[in-house]
Amino acid sequence: MKKATATMKKSGSSQEKDGDSPSRLIDARIEELSDWRGKTLARVRTLIRQAEPDVVEEWKWRGVPVWERAGIICTGETYKSVVKLTFAKGASLEDPSGLFNSSLDGNTRRAIDFHEGDEIDEQALTALIRGAVALNTSKRAAARPADSRKKPSSV
Repeated sequence: MKKATATMKKSGSSQEKDGDSPSRLIDARIEELSDWRGKTLARVRTLIRQAEPDVVEEWKWRGVPVWERAGIICTGETYKSVVKLTFAKGASLEDPSGLFNSSLDGNTRRAIDFHEGDEIDEQALTALIRGAVALNTSKRAAARPADSRKKPSSV
């Protein structure tokens, strides 16, 4: 009896069928919006890149910009009347400026809804981004056993 095998495409693949990079796809999304939503998405993207120079841009879930560093930092979704920046582990982040204004009932995520005309508190957003990266990197480091590095054997 022959075993059936299937190759699955990695969910949330970085590249679409045409081979465009996630960064190009995000560029195209910003351009296609061509209104306040595109400008807002472009501005938060710039702030994310400035706050975390080692950020990795991804394109997941059929068209959602995602920024990662040792895990998801946040996603940038655009709707008719809002640009939503959702922090994957937002409930664990300190938000002294009160930027989070959406998804407040969840156990894990928190989001910021930007509406037309809203000003971005760049300093507070930068602090949230850096806090998300610190949380991601600290959890990854904590998950690795301290003595996981190979020690040279003595002869």
